[in-house]
Amino acid sequence: MQPHNSNDCNICTVTIKLAASLILAVLALCGCQNAPKQGLIVESKEKEATERLNLNTATVAEIEKLPDIGPKLAAKIVEHREKFGPFRKTSDVILVHGMSDGRFRKIRDVVTVR
Repeated sequence: MQPHNSNDCNICTVTIKLAASLILAVLALCGCQNAPKQGLIVESKEKEATERLNLNTATVAEIEKLPDIGPKLAAKIVEHREKFGPFRKTSDVILVHGMSDGRFRKIRDVVTVR
């Protein structure tokens, strides 16, 4: 084993700093730097849930404001809810005639059933 060389430590330190900078740059490019801090996750989820549209209580006019949802589909969502009861999970809205997987993907992050 070779004796400890302080130049080797400096090289390692520089390498680690460069690697960390590279990781931060990649995260910034993909938009990951906006991820919530660990302590804020609970608060963010509570805030997010209050900002979402509740499919079990929303009116036709409110549902119609969702992306790619027109007045006819909004009315069908309310009719389905009234006929079969409240949605148990957001993905249950796919059971409504006219709601496709693509449409659901457009609204899934802005709706809730709680």
